[in-house]
Amino acid sequence: MIPSPSMANYSHAGDHNILQNVSPLATFLKLTSLGFIIGVGVVGNLLISILLVKDKSLHRAPYYFLLDLCASDILRSAICFPFVFTSVKNGSAWTYGTLTCKVIAFLGVLSCFHTAFMLFCVSVTRYLAIAHHRFYTKRLTFWTCLAVICMVWTLSVAMAFPPVLDVGTYSFIREEDQCTFQHRSFRANDSLGFMLLLALILLATQLVYLKLIFFVHDRRKMKPVQFVPAVSQNWTFHGPGASGQAAANWLAGFGRGPTPPTLLGIRQNSNAAGRRRLLVLDEFKTEKRISRMFYIITFFFLSLWGPYLVACYWRVFARGPVIPGGYLTAAVWMSFTQAGVNPFICIFSNRELRRCFSTTLLYCRKSRLPREPYCVI
Repeated sequence: MIPSPSMANYSHAGDHNILQNVSPLATFLKLTSLGFIIGVGVVGNLLISILLVKDKSLHRAPYYFLLDLCASDILRSAICFPFVFTSVKNGSAWTYGTLTCKVIAFLGVLSCFHTAFMLFCVSVTRYLAIAHHRFYTKRLTFWTCLAVICMVWTLSVAMAFPPVLDVGTYSFIREEDQCTFQHRSFRANDSLGFMLLLALILLATQLVYLKLIFFVHDRRKMKPVQFVPAVSQNWTFHGPGASGQAAANWLAGFGRGPTPPTLLGIRQNSNAAGRRRLLVLDEFKTEKRISRMFYIITFFFLSLWGPYLVACYWRVFARGPVIPGGYLTAAVWMSFTQAGVNPFICIFSNRELRRCFSTTLLYCRKSRLPREPYCVI
């Protein structure tokens, strides 16, 4: 199929001669690195997805969002990147027609905006999980997560679909070897609004995590100890100086003896649900580890897409100098790399995922000896 002149001939004047003299070594490096990115992006995200679906202990709120992120990366790696691979192989030429170019560009932009929106929603849920844990555990159910995921996909489609109708036109960019936004001067193109919204989403995500860091830091501040004598009646310890531990033990079902005076009329819990209150500290540490994992994912997304966003703003606002070809190629390939880094981040930064990965997919179960309740001397 013969490419249309509007796509095949689009190029910046300063880069036209560079594209005509692309060295075979540069083409080989592009094809090799892109093939590696495609393999890691598809296989890695697919393994994480299988793990999240197969292991029932991971069927909860944060991992539903992680499964959705993996699906988005698989979509981009399996559908969009092979067309980039073919265009590089054909000497930075598009041979599939205008409609195919718009569809591929739509899917690529859809995946980018979807990841940005989802990471913002994840940051909000991470703040709720630590700052308002009781509300988080009651309200963030499977159906709530499904509603959030559907909302994110709807917003992403709303952002990626207008360029299909020539509002911020999709086109094949030879310097990038891909179909994407045709960034021109902000007076002649509508792509600036899309880039500003993406930058605003990324900034809002960082602000939410910053607020979460301040919240955790404020709770670590030490307060001076004030010794106030407590009142004891049959070892119940109540009054102004009581720490509340005796009452908490009694409520959890571990108390012995008469009911403390301040707890008259309150029923004692003897089931497992009552004892679960003693695991709040462990749950808090688990939520912090998950929050750290998602923040690392957000940081890598911003770091790998940052140079390409700088190049896009450069095209929109700069009138004089042209973007260096080496910088643009590196920025584009860094944005491609983002689709394959999440599996490595999940495995290396989340101890729970590593354990589930070894037991569920690798079937490496370690035999654990039963622990004695007392130390025998």
